[in-house]
This record gives sequence, structure tokens and C-alpha cells, in this order.
Amino acid sequence: MFAVTVTFVVKEQYLDDFKQVMKAQATNSLNREPGCHQFDVCFDPSDARRVFLYELYTDKAAFEDHLKTDHFLNFDSTVKDWLISKTAENWQQWSSSRG
Repeated sequence: MFAVTVTFVVKEQYLDDFKQVMKAQATNSLNREPGCHQFDVCFDPSDARRVFLYELYTDKAAFEDHLKTDHFLNFDSTVKDWLISKTAENWQQWSSSRG
């Protein structure tokens, strides 16, 4: 499996809008992409502007396909001016707690 983590810091005035489009992005990724197995969205309890994503794909190719989808491209374009920062990292899963 191929894991992706993303940390956003969202401008406060866009936080409600960001939450709405982020929820749609997660739902679309899970429902429309057979290679997307998990898409968790977490908010920092001490600073709601900080958002953490954990995404799990079959492999790197499935993630690269994700980056080409209309729903991702629309999301990325919509939120780009709402962000203070965005940091993405890729991870290769080598062990699972499920066995």
C-alpha cells in the first residue's frame, strides 16, 4: 500500500468553506477511485485551521491517477487561495496492524 499525508493550514475566513469541499473531496476519492482505500480528514483540536489527511492507495500509480481526476483538480484549484500552507508526504506501507 502507498500512504499519503497532507497537512494544511487554512486561512480562518475560509475554514467553513474548506471543510465543505474537503468532505466532498474525501467522499469522491473513496467512491470514484478503486485504488483509494482510505481517506481520513482530521482537524487539530487546539487549532481548527490545521487539517491533517491520511490517504491510503493500492500503490503509487493509484495515487498518481488520483492527482489527475477532475474532482482532485477542482478541489486543488478551489482551495489554493484559502491556504496558508500545504505540506504533502508520501509513505510506503510495510506493515499493517491488521496483519
